[in-house]
Amino acid sequence: MPTNTPSNVHFHFLKGSNSLSNRTQLKSFIASLFKKEKKRLGDIHYIFCSDPYLLEINRQHLQHDYYTDIITFGLSDPGQPIHAEVYISIDRVRDNARQFKTPLKEELHRVIFHGALHLSGYKDKKTKDQELMRKMEDKYLGLYFK
Repeated sequence: MPTNTPSNVHFHFLKGSNSLSNRTQLKSFIASLFKKEKKRLGDIHYIFCSDPYLLEINRQHLQHDYYTDIITFGLSDPGQPIHAEVYISIDRVRDNARQFKTPLKEELHRVIFHGALHLSGYKDKKTKDQELMRKMEDKYLGLYFK
């Protein structure tokens, strides 16, 4: 039976990220996020990639023809421990950090937590849901960087 340990969180780099330091601490924090949200964590794979790579995933799997910073695929059945793949475009995160005048490290962690929050049941299509998602992202950013 899976446990909430850092070994359940995996990072894969198809495109390098200089801003992802303290990876063991981050893996533990992500596992604790799921515990705080009362979700059982199986395995979650974060795949850091480029804009073209994520655009192709967006086209093939979601029939969307635009760039995005993150795509989250929940791979488990309801009621089962969470198994997922989270694709993050380092290019998009870098551009968003510039656009929003936010440190790259903060924007990268916001997107990482955003994926975990989606897997915990949070949505972001409606304005009300977006506001709650942002509030939760801010909460976990505050806890992580305190």
